[in-house]
Amino acid sequence: MRRTSFEDMNCSLAQCLEVVGEWWTLLIVRDALFGVTRFDDFRARLGIARNVLTQRLEHLVANEILEKVPYQENPPRHDYRLTPKGRSLWLVVTAMRQWGDEWAAPDGPPLETVHTTCGHRTTIEPVCSECGERVKGRELRPVYGPGARDKSLIPAALAQDAARSAPPR
Repeated sequence: MRRTSFEDMNCSLAQCLEVVGEWWTLLIVRDALFGVTRFDDFRARLGIARNVLTQRLEHLVANEILEKVPYQENPPRHDYRLTPKGRSLWLVVTAMRQWGDEWAAPDGPPLETVHTTCGHRTTIEPVCSECGERVKGRELRPVYGPGARDKSLIPAALAQDAARSAPPR
């Protein structure tokens, strides 16, 4: 079954899914964040078929998440290194891992992170970029941004409030 493309949808989440929404893609990105760069290493770690890995890597290179860097000429071999765009997916991967830790890991987290500056195990918590307070989803409301072309992005029940109460930029 072929999935629907989100290419024309005026939604940043849909556009993100267009690039990283395939089943293996974020696992490849996770391993790249861990420092994996070679085709055979991705394949061995993930147990992924060669043709699927090839397609996913090509897609990630085409979308500038990874760059293909030659390391050997005969036979030709390449590293797949994260670009700045790819490295910025660490927050997405971390949020999904933390969700999995809470809701899908009955024996506890299989992986934890340590903040190298202080040496403590940590989780990533969202904070307001303006006031620094920790933010919960129920404390947020959507408002149209400068790129909004589709006024159905916000459900009708919230849209009137969003239009009336958008804070100044």
